[in-house]
Amino acid sequence: MLHSGVVRKLAAAAALCAAARVCALEKAYDPLRVDDTYKPAALDLTVQDADRKREIPVWVYLPAGTNAAPVVLFSHGLGGSRENNPYLGQHWAARGYVAVFVQHQGSDAAVWKDKPVKDRMEAMQDAAGLKNFGLRVKDIPAVLDQLEKWNGQSGHALEGRLDLKHVGMSGHSFGAVTTQAVSGQKFPLGLMNATDRRIRAAVAFSPSTPRRGDARKAFGEVGVPWLLMTGTKDLSPIGQIDLASRLGVFPALPPGGKYEVVLEGAEHSAFGDRPLPGDKEARNPNHHRVILALSTAFWDAYLRGDAGAQAWLDGAGPRAVLEPNDRWQRK
Repeated sequence: MLHSGVVRKLAAAAALCAAARVCALEKAYDPLRVDDTYKPAALDLTVQDADRKREIPVWVYLPAGTNAAPVVLFSHGLGGSRENNPYLGQHWAARGYVAVFVQHQGSDAAVWKDKPVKDRMEAMQDAAGLKNFGLRVKDIPAVLDQLEKWNGQSGHALEGRLDLKHVGMSGHSFGAVTTQAVSGQKFPLGLMNATDRRIRAAVAFSPSTPRRGDARKAFGEVGVPWLLMTGTKDLSPIGQIDLASRLGVFPALPPGGKYEVVLEGAEHSAFGDRPLPGDKEARNPNHHRVILALSTAFWDAYLRGDAGAQAWLDGAGPRAVLEPNDRWQRK
């Protein structure tokens, strides 16, 4: 029988070895590393939702190779399109994901493009209502259903390319609200149940709490990993979303694979590919670097089960890309 002191020394040595392995994994992992010579191919496709007589345009960024790859969906903000945020789609595809950018008719760029400048804000506000929210949350399962069909369709460009057992969901602003709804948010009085169990992890850029009701009831039973990204100046005049709403989501989430980053000085447009009217801050190029690094590590950890990504995400990795005043927390 081993002496208790020997047992303690062996346990301490084992702990040191385990810590060293984690440290080695963390140091070896780099979520920003890509093959600079690879330019992801893109497909412009349309999902036909026959039940709703609705077309859903999608823009698909493809990774290298022909093997089935995990799928990440992205939902644009109010007045956007499937062509927004190419920096995300190109990087995720270069990292081995099929990135599917969904366009939601009724709350897309068509809302404002043909309107006189003076009428655009009113048109955008009208498009931000419950009707379009309901259309959006039904677009996501319709797209997933069609991806399953294309994946098995002989001769289709996506035949055999999609690993639909590992699906991530993401979105910005109205797209973040869409993301929250389909990945675990609960609604009062049985208003709807939009959760799609095919979604294994979610990233919400500019998340927000419900306008009415208790945030803990809305988010307290979210069972999949969530990564929230916002900024200290991430405000929206449409819907009057303030910083308290952005920051109110994380505390309401249950522990287990939940993360939040708050970028110092980042406005609402920081998560997009261009400034927005009314911006007051100069764009910080490090914000996109942080967004790409954290989102990629999150996908790698929770869609691929990559131990190096998990060690990086839960260790010192995020602080290596964040600036001193950026805030990062997990639970």
